Amino acid sequence: MDWLNGLIEDWLKQGLIDAILEKFQGMFDSINYQIGDIAANVGKPPDAWDSNIFSMVKALSDTVILPIAGIILTFVVTYELIQMVMERNNMRDFDTMSIYKWIVKTFIAVYILTHAFDIIIGVFGLAQSVVNQSAGVITGSLDIGAGDALVGLEAQLQAMGVWELMGLWLETFIVGLCLQAMTICIFVVIFGRMIEIYLTVSLAPIPLATMANREWGQMGNNYLKSLFAVAFQGFLIMVCVAIYAALAQNIPNADNAHAAIWTTAGYTVLLCFALFKTGSLAKSVFNAH
Repeated sequence: MDWLNGLIEDWLKQGLIDAILEKFQGMFDSINYQIGDIAANVGKPPDAWDSNIFSMVKALSDTVILPIAGIILTFVVTYELIQMVMERNNMRDFDTMSIYKWIVKTFIAVYILTHAFDIIIGVFGLAQSVVNQSAGVITGSLDIGAGDALVGLEAQLQAMGVWELMGLWLETFIVGLCLQAMTICIFVVIFGRMIEIYLTVSLAPIPLATMANREWGQMGNNYLKSLFAVAFQGFLIMVCVAIYAALAQNIPNADNAHAAIWTTAGYTVLLCFALFKTGSLAKSVFNAH
């Protein structure tokens, strides 16, 4: 019976080893997929990420928000004219140049309002150029290969007993579930940013309509800061991905299988935490509130 027990033990051991290796490979395939998915989505401007949503937002902005912005602009330029008249002692100290300045300022304000989406696309085009250049620099280090490391890991597993292998398989199962949960968190950050962009873009004409006046213009200035912040958040996300990939490169070569598995989970949690912080960090850098 000893030979039968040994045969069953060898069969069970090999099955556990194959399952652990499959889980281990799956973890790094998941990491590579996450990294590639982040880079692909962050690298798209709002009009290219989903053209249908962008067209809908633009149509809503043009038909619903733009008329309100036009009323606000009329009030702002009229208020500017009244201020100018009062400063000139009810036009007794008449200065023709002031009228010309007001006309030019009004013309620029109308131009900004009627080209609000062109300005927005320009801002995201600038940020997109930065993101694409950063992707070109770090793209070579994004792929994490575990093929060679699996050979060394298999040798480690062969030296373990059945009960230790069962415990290790349970660890890989738990960490695999954690990675799936982290994938959802990453999805929320990336896609939540794009929804925030569309919401910000939809109201663009209103804050831009206030920029003709120094007092009211603070609204427009802060809107532009917020726009730059959410646009350049993509660059910060790419930096997070690059740091994560650099940290994860050495995980497959870890001497201890337990350490490799839990280090993978730890780095993924760290990536999620860093991604959640990119929004507030970008707003802090651009002094947007």
